[in-house]
Amino acid sequence: MASSNSDGVKFVPEEGNFLQKHVSFFDRNKDGIIYPSETFQGFRAIGCGYALSTFASVFINMALSSQTRPGKGFSLSFPIEVKNIHLAKHGSDSGVYDKDGRFVASKFEEIFTKHAHTHSDALTKEELKQLLNANKEPNDRMGGLAAYAEWTVLYDLCKDKNGLLQKETVRAVYDGSLFEKLEQQQKSSSKTPKIHP
Repeated sequence: MASSNSDGVKFVPEEGNFLQKHVSFFDRNKDGIIYPSETFQGFRAIGCGYALSTFASVFINMALSSQTRPGKGFSLSFPIEVKNIHLAKHGSDSGVYDKDGRFVASKFEEIFTKHAHTHSDALTKEELKQLLNANKEPNDRMGGLAAYAEWTVLYDLCKDKNGLLQKETVRAVYDGSLFEKLEQQQKSSSKTPKIHP
């Protein structure tokens, strides 16, 4: 059972805020704060190995914590406040989330109209590289690195048997439903997780 925050209320993402829904999966106790241990647990839950989960928990929380806690001092526990996740939106991204974290349908469709040349409803690995290159902003190393890491993990976890990243899968990662689905698949399967770096 999910625990509550200090006010005794469980955190619920704002209606229509897909970015909050996307990251809320990693708020394992639903108190509105994501600590590195929860990031680690979330990555393990979707099928990532120990090394990747450890790296992600350190890198993500260190990178996003201060941005999501405006006006608050530095914290060695590196908490991420889900309600302010839009403040940590990085550059060199697809633009599918607007500045407030809401879903922009036209930008989502643009991913496939511009880059899905082999199949209209899926991306190949090469097309994914083209997408990343097209979105990369000049002098934005951190944003480019974040985008590369996100899309690479998504592709490695979710490509189908033909090496395609399906449109419905990409849509599900944006609205946050993909992580729940992957966790259920992990729970119902005795298979070894797919990613082990």
